[in-house]
Amino acid sequence: MSTNCDLQCERMKRGRKSLEDECRSPFKEFKKGCKKVKTTDATSFDTFVDWSTLPQDVVLEIFKCLPLLDRAHASQVCRSWNQAFHMPELWRCFEFELSQPATSYLKATHPDLIKQIIKKHSNHLQYVSFKVDSSKESAEAACDILSQLVNCSLKTLGLISTARPSFMELPKSYFISALTVVFVNSKSLSSLKIDDTPVDDPSLKVLVANNSDTLKLLKMSSCPHVSPAGILCVADQCHGLRELALNYYLLSDELLLALSSEKHANLEHLRIDVMSDNPGQTQFHTIQKSSWDALMRHSPKFNLVMYFFLYEEEFDPFFRYEIPVTHLYFGRSVSKDVLGRVGMTCPRLVELVVCANGLRPLDEELIRIAERCKQLSAVGLGECKVSCSAFVEFVKMCGGRLSQLSIMEEVLIPDHRYNLEQIHWEVSKHLGRVWFPDMMPTW
Repeated sequence: MSTNCDLQCERMKRGRKSLEDECRSPFKEFKKGCKKVKTTDATSFDTFVDWSTLPQDVVLEIFKCLPLLDRAHASQVCRSWNQAFHMPELWRCFEFELSQPATSYLKATHPDLIKQIIKKHSNHLQYVSFKVDSSKESAEAACDILSQLVNCSLKTLGLISTARPSFMELPKSYFISALTVVFVNSKSLSSLKIDDTPVDDPSLKVLVANNSDTLKLLKMSSCPHVSPAGILCVADQCHGLRELALNYYLLSDELLLALSSEKHANLEHLRIDVMSDNPGQTQFHTIQKSSWDALMRHSPKFNLVMYFFLYEEEFDPFFRYEIPVTHLYFGRSVSKDVLGRVGMTCPRLVELVVCANGLRPLDEELIRIAERCKQLSAVGLGECKVSCSAFVEFVKMCGGRLSQLSIMEEVLIPDHRYNLEQIHWEVSKHLGRVWFPDMMPTW
């Protein structure tokens, strides 16, 4: 009996040794790329990886995942990592974060690093954005950097204000001077995001003169110094423009016809912000249906996104005839009458968000929208009222194509057919997935 036990123990020892040898074999190969390091700690390994032997393309990918400050610290580990830190590929895409520590939550890019970037890597920058807080000092710092980019040729540029538009507090000439440096030196600018800035018509002419062949995206909502003639100049000359975002006051029949010309590329995305700060004091012009029809013939698949921030009495010029809007957002209270017109005039509607309406139920309006808007797939309702029966009927008519359905629980009015507990099951059945009303808005 003991002999059999001894044999089994011996086999187990041999099996364990074989397994240890198998596991140790790759480790032996790994040790060839490692450096011996003597340590005083008895629990430490006496073999450390020589990180300087990592392939530079691997180090480059690691550096791309690091925040800028960590990247700078890592560059001090060894010579090869420092070389990787200065590779042009690492500096093609960069975001400058500029803030005042006392008033902002943003973690600002260190001034010494900015100086190094300008000195050694400005000619490598291609995809650049500036994220600034609400302070005038941060906007000035962004302009100071822009004015130094004389040796770069950017492909994309974005100016992002995280709070109130701090660029608007700068003297217009100061901002334009800095921006023009980029427009003149970048001969292949394809994307430009300059919302809430004092850009003007003459600066847009400089942009067009140097980048008309490459510009594909232009976002410039809330730029009060630009006129309809200024944006029309861009559309006339930049025939590759595919995405455009602007305020309604810049929209004109001439602009839509320019975007519809034979030599112009098919438009993919047009965003219009319709805004009013003073009720009753803003006059909104009307766009001819024939202009929208021309754009639809030229670019039948384009998305028209419209954000409305109006008071109820200011909606009269809108939704009087069929328009090709696909995404519709009402940021303020909108009347039943306007929503009823939406159902009659927006057959291409894909997404509808109503933040507020009032206490009168929107039963008929929702049913009409479901009947007429056959592509509707996303709906959000905030401070509105809808009976549970009408809401179930709306979901039943739209069916499983409603991929997003965000409805506040307070919106739903229990009736003789459904209460709030029953509506969960009924709506889930028609959607083909589990659905619950929202406790808070998700849009």
